[in-house]
Amino acid sequence: MKQWEFQILEDHTPLQSVTVMGAELMSGDQVRIKPNGRGDILDLALRGKIATIESIEQDYENRIHIAVVIDDDPGRELGMMRQPAHRFFFSPEEVEPL
Repeated sequence: MKQWEFQILEDHTPLQSVTVMGAELMSGDQVRIKPNGRGDILDLALRGKIATIESIEQDYENRIHIAVVIDDDPGRELGMMRQPAHRFFFSPEEVEPL
């Protein structure tokens, strides 16, 4: 995701929830990361990891982005404070409710 995309998401009110695979997900819920094969090295490294939803956001094109913090990240608290490199964005199709 490009830097300007982060800024776009920052000026929108986060969504309260999103339905994924029949389950309503909200901030604080845990999910398993399942990237859809974009081929990014981070996608490969994060595949299968358990993460906690930090926020659910919608951009100007009405796409939903689920911001997560990886549970076993030593810098997890930085992600919860919305710091770069510890907070990752995935589409609803790329997460599996736990």
